[in-house]
Amino acid sequence: MKVGMVAASLSRSGGGIQEVVRRSSLELRRRGSSVSVFGLDDEHFAQDRDAWTPVTVSVFRNRGYKSFGYTPDLLPALRSAAPDLLHNHGLWMYPSVASFRWSQLTQRPYMISTHGMLDPWAVKHSYWKKRLAGMMYEHRHLTNAACLHALCSAESDAIRRYGLTNPVCVIPCGIDLPALGRTERTRPEKVLLFLGRIHPKKGLVNLLTAWKLLQRDHVSAAVGWKLWIAGWDQGNHEADLHRGCTEQDLQGSVRFVGPKFGTEKDSLLRSADAFVLPSFSEGLPVSVLEAWAYGLPVAMTTHCNLPQGFAVGAAVCIDTTAPSIAHGLLDILTMTDEERSAMGMRGRQLVEQQFSWASYAEQMDSVYSWMSRSEARPGCVSLV
Repeated sequence: MKVGMVAASLSRSGGGIQEVVRRSSLELRRRGSSVSVFGLDDEHFAQDRDAWTPVTVSVFRNRGYKSFGYTPDLLPALRSAAPDLLHNHGLWMYPSVASFRWSQLTQRPYMISTHGMLDPWAVKHSYWKKRLAGMMYEHRHLTNAACLHALCSAESDAIRRYGLTNPVCVIPCGIDLPALGRTERTRPEKVLLFLGRIHPKKGLVNLLTAWKLLQRDHVSAAVGWKLWIAGWDQGNHEADLHRGCTEQDLQGSVRFVGPKFGTEKDSLLRSADAFVLPSFSEGLPVSVLEAWAYGLPVAMTTHCNLPQGFAVGAAVCIDTTAPSIAHGLLDILTMTDEERSAMGMRGRQLVEQQFSWASYAEQMDSVYSWMSRSEARPGCVSLV
């Protein structure tokens, strides 16, 4: 089967979505599918291109408003590649227009992975821009998809609440398991890590306020701990966080370490003692799965859509408010090293059991076959 994958970014700029597209493409190819990937060029793709080998990747220059991603070369490239079906990873940008037009011209089906973009918080963010985009092209793109892909049941529910009646498949993404081991540190400090996009939906403003509450009300527990914020800035949100640190006098206990990829990210995760994601909205956060893969205990909100983590005791449940974040972090900070290690290993075992790329590709392959009308509808696809 010839599969076309479309995503706005095929470099580190795409964060977790880029990793899902890359790893699923590699795994589908290993299973025998012919996979071609299409996306927009950006400042990081040249240095990340080799990570896609041996998958065929084509990128195109943005010729208009950056956040829309208009690239007129995309549609002709899709027609020339002639995949049997198309899988679009994302919404609200020109690839949505190209995917729909390709389907109309070829009479072939496409799937959309929404990646949390239809969750209530995400829909409300930049609401009027998205409503206009919906009227102009996105509603048509969504309603004509042969299947919508959700990473978890909560995301499937959000798709239905949005009003869409398409078939929906629920397939969680996978994660690669590193060898366990810690990086030797020159300073005797413990590290609470955030890793991801520096974006308002991640709840970092309230995380800083929570960190201040810990410094003020639980001094003994916070002694020796540092909060490291790692990730790539979006919309200049990091400047807001730096101001918040200054206003709350947190410069001595908070470090902004910038974006980390490859071996640098590996070293960062091995240096951490715990992980936090106080997010308002997620599809299925790869960053939490990565933290568990490295054996880290996690504090996260229910919006991360990983209730399995709470069920097996691999995560502390917080909400998005500063007092709740502080309370959850206090639980982790006051554990012994052995208790934190045991909590993190429960997360590692959860990833091993439920989040493999082989399982993802096998299920996705069955959905593709059903979309092409060559196989029966698989059990992961719901019609209601």
